[in-house]
Amino acid sequence: MQYHLHTISSFEEFARQCEHYIKTAEEFGSEFVLFPEFFTTQLLSIGSEDGTSLTINELPGFTEQYKSLFMRLAGDYQMHIIGGTHVIQKEGELYNTAHLFYPDGRIEEQAKLHMTPTEVEEWNMAPGEKLQVFETEKGRIAIITCYDIEFPEIVRMARAEGADVIFCPSCTDDRHGFHRVRYTSHARAIENQVYVVGAGTTGSLPTVDFMRANFGSAAILTPNDIPFPPGGILAEGEMNYDMIVTADLDLELLYKVRERGSVTTWRDRRTDLYFDWGNKNIHY
Repeated sequence: MQYHLHTISSFEEFARQCEHYIKTAEEFGSEFVLFPEFFTTQLLSIGSEDGTSLTINELPGFTEQYKSLFMRLAGDYQMHIIGGTHVIQKEGELYNTAHLFYPDGRIEEQAKLHMTPTEVEEWNMAPGEKLQVFETEKGRIAIITCYDIEFPEIVRMARAEGADVIFCPSCTDDRHGFHRVRYTSHARAIENQVYVVGAGTTGSLPTVDFMRANFGSAAILTPNDIPFPPGGILAEGEMNYDMIVTADLDLELLYKVRERGSVTTWRDRRTDLYFDWGNKNIHY
């Protein structure tokens, strides 16, 4: 989803916008849907009853409504929904957390592991402590949020645990940030012979600090090998437009290129020279 951020007046308005995207995805037969990082900051634009602006510290107050909405959407439309990220509070700390909503009502969480300077200095957020790989009826996936994708070790760990698809919700406010995430997403797809699915925010929230500018698009990236598009882009959206991007992911192609591709980057790792994330006897 290239989710369009704009000022709203109620949670119901937010819910209608989210369901619009889900309904559109349903028309294309989508089984997995990815929303961007920090898309729920749109709720802060509602403001308080006395007309003052809401801050990031008040976003966790919407958590139960957010979870109930996406549980219903995942069930009603029988989709796996990666609900971008939402800021939650645990034991007095704020966490930028992705949620995976299963069609059967289950919810899993993956907190962002690497914090940007803005998240630390302006929003006082804490990093997550553990990477998880999630089982779905279609295969194993991981959720690597924005800045996390710029650290190759994290995706190596996910690949070692069997992840074939990396979902990367992101939120970037300029071209530099967007291209950091996009270029490193390409690198992670090549290094690990996985699909990387990214989604970014568009639009602006004039009353929400640090969300006044957004520069992004969505893309579905592949390893750069003969069965896939030459540029490693299966599909991508138009920059900064309100739209969705869809594609079919063929896991069998991944397995073929891992065995007989032009290059076999995962198999050819020099684990005699550097750390082997795939060695199950090593504890990390």
